[in-house]
Amino acid sequence: MVEKLLPSPGVAITPLQQMLASGTGAILTSIFVTPLDVVKIRLQAQRTPFSKGSCLTTTLSPSTSGKCFLYCNGLMDHLYVCQNGNGCTAWYKTPTHFTGTLDAFVKITRYEGIRSLWSGLPPTLVMAVPATVIYFTTYDQLRDYLRRRMGSWGHHIPLVAGALARLGAVTVISPLELIRTKMQSRQLSYRELGVCIQSAVAQNGWSSLWRGWGPTVLRDVPFSALYWFNYELVREWLCRPAQLDEATFMISFTSGAISGTVAAVLTLPFDVVKTQRQIELGDGEVHPAATSKPSSTWLLMQRIHAESGTRGLFAGFMPRIIKVAPACAIMISTYEFGKTFFQKLNHERQLRGL
Repeated sequence: MVEKLLPSPGVAITPLQQMLASGTGAILTSIFVTPLDVVKIRLQAQRTPFSKGSCLTTTLSPSTSGKCFLYCNGLMDHLYVCQNGNGCTAWYKTPTHFTGTLDAFVKITRYEGIRSLWSGLPPTLVMAVPATVIYFTTYDQLRDYLRRRMGSWGHHIPLVAGALARLGAVTVISPLELIRTKMQSRQLSYRELGVCIQSAVAQNGWSSLWRGWGPTVLRDVPFSALYWFNYELVREWLCRPAQLDEATFMISFTSGAISGTVAAVLTLPFDVVKTQRQIELGDGEVHPAATSKPSSTWLLMQRIHAESGTRGLFAGFMPRIIKVAPACAIMISTYEFGKTFFQKLNHERQLRGL
């Protein structure tokens, strides 16, 4: 009787418990990865100092300039817009010279306090946590639904579920990201923001709230499909020699790091294009009149290839891997640990109810 009540992965926990597990994972991932991006931004600011009214851009073409920079924590990207120097002080406090990554960690901690390593964490949590909760919960629900309907445990199911889950999460979050960009760029009150959104919808329709959705989907959906496909595959491979039915924390951690690295490398050209399109979007919010209509994703990719060759499409290879691999590892291992915790909790409740 007891064996029939043993929890099965992904089925024995409720969607609310999945949301709690993924939300906890998103918070821990943001806390661990944020210092890496703060240091990266400070090192970039040192190489290309920005003055009042001009902020650091992380575009990989030196000819491109803007009034914003892209903050990425491994879970999602945030467009951070500065105007007349406002809002940049948290990221660029002192002209301390850094000789490298480790030196930056030491000097920022010594001269500015350890809290400076978590500059920009609040906007990360505001956007990344709900996006991650939607994404991971939707993935698990879709994967289990497809397995029940198709009666199959084939490797194509995680691929399809991962792509659909990411598509849904990007579609839901895109308008929120645009709204946050508008608020940062013009210091709008909520009333002014409402008027601004109404005006944009009246002029360009509801689709205007999803500006930047295309390049985001082109990068994130293939990344998600590849990530979940490889994660389930690697986890199964690592469990098989040890004859484990459930992955341990370290197996989940390793599988997440490997699958995240593979997906990051294969989707890097779309990441380069997405970065440039997001910078264009942010600059358009600061100076709408001076910004030309952005070119399509494919035209932008062709332009990068013509100017810099294939290397241009794979620029930023190491920074992306260094950030994405640990972020994926921390997120998925924490999420799986949370699900296991709730599975055991539910199982104990079932036993007590007998």
